[in-house]
Amino acid sequence: MPRPVMLGDDTQDHVLAHRLGLALVPTPGSDELWLRHGEHGLELGGDKRQFGAPIRADLVGGGVAHRRQFGGGRGQLIARACGLKQGVSPDIIDATAGLGRDSAVLASLGARVLMIERHPVVAALLLDALNRACRLEALKALTQRLYFVEGDSSQTLSELIATSDVAPQVVHLDPMYPHQDKSALVKKEMRLFRRLVGDDTDAPQLLAQALDIATHRVVVKRPKGAPPIEGPSPSHEIVSKNSRYDLYVHRSLKPSR
Repeated sequence: MPRPVMLGDDTQDHVLAHRLGLALVPTPGSDELWLRHGEHGLELGGDKRQFGAPIRADLVGGGVAHRRQFGGGRGQLIARACGLKQGVSPDIIDATAGLGRDSAVLASLGARVLMIERHPVVAALLLDALNRACRLEALKALTQRLYFVEGDSSQTLSELIATSDVAPQVVHLDPMYPHQDKSALVKKEMRLFRRLVGDDTDAPQLLAQALDIATHRVVVKRPKGAPPIEGPSPSHEIVSKNSRYDLYVHRSLKPSR
């Protein structure tokens, strides 16, 4: 996978470049991905014609804010899949957190969520977003339910979970699907993300780890029409227009007494 370069020349740029092992340069090459501290936080970008505007993790505004306000609450697909309902707010491990959008929505609905991300650049974007969100008093209740750890869930999921006090009642997985049809990559943001991260070819191994550790259920997001991840068959599925959640249920989530 390509390693971005770091743009900038102040102290925080030097610190982050050193931590991530990135070259610090004044301008990127025409085919390079780059990371920089922009006006609204840490952002990742590349050639605008290929990838469009730079992306950053945002746990506060944009699409996350819209889903928080108008997404349908606990009636939305991800909430139903993860078992959130009246009296039930399970602890959730988001083992493929990415930019943290699903985690932020689940936390806004009352779940405590541990976000795990293995790619160091994506983890840096996510941590930057969490730090920005924590500075907003209006979102204090939400951010107090969000936890973050960097690491590879497919290798050391139990050890990563042990670093927090979030219980693995539900493990949520959204592995990168290896699309064969290039028309599926219409969103330039997804092209940029896929260029950086690649496909999650170890998804079966990750599923096996999750099934061993989740106490109640594992929830896997898949494109509609895609086969389940190799391994045990799902208990059942929840399907929407464009996506599907495969559920592997060990036991029911009960209301708190």
